[in-house]
Amino acid sequence: MFGIDILGTGAYTPQLKVTNGDLAKVVETNDEWISSRTGIRSRYFTNGETTFRMGAEASKEALKNAGIDGSELGLIITATISSDFSTPSTACVIQRELGAENAAAYDLNAACAGFVYGIDAAKRYLQTDPDLKYVLVVACERLSKITDFSDRSSCILFGDGAAAAVITRSEKLFSSYIGADGRGTKFLYSKAHKVLHPFRTNDADEIESGDFEKGGNFLVQDGKEVYKFATKALPTAAQKAAEKINFDLNGIDWFVPHQANIRIIETAAKNLGVPMDKFIVNIAEHGNTSSASIPTALHEAVNEGKIKRGQKLCLVGFGAGLTMGAVILEY
Repeated sequence: MFGIDILGTGAYTPQLKVTNGDLAKVVETNDEWISSRTGIRSRYFTNGETTFRMGAEASKEALKNAGIDGSELGLIITATISSDFSTPSTACVIQRELGAENAAAYDLNAACAGFVYGIDAAKRYLQTDPDLKYVLVVACERLSKITDFSDRSSCILFGDGAAAAVITRSEKLFSSYIGADGRGTKFLYSKAHKVLHPFRTNDADEIESGDFEKGGNFLVQDGKEVYKFATKALPTAAQKAAEKINFDLNGIDWFVPHQANIRIIETAAKNLGVPMDKFIVNIAEHGNTSSASIPTALHEAVNEGKIKRGQKLCLVGFGAGLTMGAVILEY
């Protein structure tokens, strides 16, 4: 079997911790209301750190734990929805920070499923390019810059952070599934900055569909629709990845899901028929950090000794797009 080996992980969490009580000072809410509905008690926001800086710091730790130098990387894939630039890619800036002059670099946007998409892509590159030895997959998000802090239904959810993994080829267990349902694009989105050039004669919004009228440049979410999708997407993605290799999901030691909402994780676990004590959950501390949530949870569980070598993992994400994906692998 052609698989991958995760050689090292790293994470970066900003120092500015914002509790539910802190949020209650700027929007009508309270700790009980937030924690009972989402499982979140705090989140971290940047206090000046850029998206690429967080990604670079997480990547440096991953390289150190993998025991390799940045110059040995052949490819950097960065998952983000909150890049500092329209161009260049965040991956290219991270490449500069790591001294990874031998690496190709690009960004991908699959929202909260971004890290899973990145692992899937990295495995395919390793499988088809014999000269490629090490791939860095890094997810970094500064959601605080696109969060509407006057909307109490959404601002309570999101946080900032970054995490990364260095991978190489192996013969370990591996399967992946990625998918999307564009019919749900209107349920979770953030519009790009709007600029009117001087030659336009039409004052209409550049977004053609009336589905995207709200939000300005902030994240807009239909919570009920996202919940309905997510609770089905998590088990569906995991099952489809398992089916590819005729694998029984009861053999998974740890599920590492996107940390969107504790109720979503609990309902999805029930739909899968898997006990919650098999799920790695850190949402209470970090909130929803989009693409960075899965690798952050993975890194913390490895550091805490929960996840051990030889154990079988299922990394599973879902997010705007609507996207979903799962990776089954041996750690």
